[in-house]
Amino acid sequence: MFASRISTTPSRSKKPTAAAYYLLYNCGMQKIPSLFVRNYAGDRKVLDQVVLGSEWVVHGEGVATRKWDGIAVMVRAGNVFKRFDAKAGRTPPPNFEPLQPAPDANTGHWPGWVPAKLPDDRWILEGIAWGVAHRYPQGVPDGTYEVCGPRIGTRHGANPENLQDHILVPHGEDTLVDCPRTYDGIRAYLATRSIEGVVWHHPDGRRVKIKKADFP
Repeated sequence: MFASRISTTPSRSKKPTAAAYYLLYNCGMQKIPSLFVRNYAGDRKVLDQVVLGSEWVVHGEGVATRKWDGIAVMVRAGNVFKRFDAKAGRTPPPNFEPLQPAPDANTGHWPGWVPAKLPDDRWILEGIAWGVAHRYPQGVPDGTYEVCGPRIGTRHGANPENLQDHILVPHGEDTLVDCPRTYDGIRAYLATRSIEGVVWHHPDGRRVKIKKADFP
């Protein structure tokens, strides 16, 4: 419905945006790794131990950005896709595009993309339309985004961002210049802010995340 209003023209910006990096490096690859190791044998919360490969965050590399709490969507070649998790034995639909070859051995998560279509994805497409009306009059560029709004429910409940409209937010847009990079510092930082979490973006496309709910 909204595909004809979405631009497929490459950005003229010399420096790729974080959303462009997300599209280039995440589509067809594994989901974003955590900053800290999760205690799968206990309370499933994170420990004060950095995940192998995520050390660059504590070394001061990359940019911290706000993690919005909604539904991840992708715009590609004029088409809109939504995130789909084929975990716990769920049978993926025929048009499922997995982000990794098989489910995660620890969590069972198997994320990927499926087309967003009416009528089931009305609220996602409302978010896309909002993006065209308020941010991208020439059409929504290829990339990945978060759709948030009053009819978007997540594991944290209905409308966790407390919004009046369904909106479209580019991944990596809102930088957190004052975000710490230690276990205790990040936990205290998130405890005093109404955000879901943090995603760090490295210039080479790598990303690492942590959520407020991850901490004990």
